[in-house]
Amino acid sequence: MSKKILVSGIKPTGRLHFGNYFGAMKQNIDLARSGEYESYIFLADYHALTTVRNGDELRKQTIEATASYIACGLDISKATLFKQSDVRDVTELTWIFNNLVTMPYMMRAHAFKDQEAKDKEVNVGLFDYPILMAADILIYGADVVPVGADQKQHVEYARDIAGFYNRAYGVEQFALPKEYILESVATLPGIDGKKMSKSYNNHIELFCEEEELKKRIMSIVTDSASPEEKKNPDENNIYNIHRLFLSQEEDRDLRAKFENGGYGYKQAKDDLFEAVMKWRKGKKEVYDDLVANPEKIMQILEEGGQKAKAKAEIIMKEVRKTVGLSF
Repeated sequence: MSKKILVSGIKPTGRLHFGNYFGAMKQNIDLARSGEYESYIFLADYHALTTVRNGDELRKQTIEATASYIACGLDISKATLFKQSDVRDVTELTWIFNNLVTMPYMMRAHAFKDQEAKDKEVNVGLFDYPILMAADILIYGADVVPVGADQKQHVEYARDIAGFYNRAYGVEQFALPKEYILESVATLPGIDGKKMSKSYNNHIELFCEEEELKKRIMSIVTDSASPEEKKNPDENNIYNIHRLFLSQEEDRDLRAKFENGGYGYKQAKDDLFEAVMKWRKGKKEVYDDLVANPEKIMQILEEGGQKAKAKAEIIMKEVRKTVGLSF
């Protein structure tokens, strides 16, 4: 019996943070480790071009994102890790899909609507972003796509576009992928309580230096409750971040500290800092070594790119014949 295919990408537009890790990376790493999936995980450097305007910076961020994935435990013997741009077929498939999707349909996409609401000029790349993402998903025959709850629409668009293509050409070449959302960590709060995001500058980086880590944790916004007061953990930013580093038993103990009173925010932040430092032990050293030796990263990405390209070419041969681009 063949394994289900898992596809996931992450945009290298800055150092990765715990929102990235708990929102998608951890799921990808755990699912790949399980051996139940044929996993394709890519660094979405084409997608990054919608905002990044510096080639050296994009290369640096791609190295750092790859190092983060490996340091966090991704087993590259069980997952194909590669750069999106090493599989050029994905841009060809995007163009084919472009001719099957209407403008009104695309104008419903969250990425477009969010930028439009901010009165920002939307470039064509951002407008077309969901179609490139659909191509990323469908070109490898994805069955499962781990995403955060706020990214569910991207998988819905991929399903829709697969249907547009299949119906237009009277074929069943593209399977309909499903999103994989772990509801308990669907959206991680940042230090201000909003969704953790680099764009809000409320994130906590995975592998920043210890001094910066402590500064960010101590900046977590809290209410004015005194240490003696009882607190609702479900409405507390510190708890909602800290719980993700704990076992079920440890989580119960932490909840009790908040609910029973006598647990001040200074102590809660200190405990969170210690939990994050414990999680980072060993991982930070791996990350630093890989960033300092980028040739190791380049070899991993090159090998992964060759595997991914071979996989993509299987379906692209069929697509080119179906649409009339090959004889």
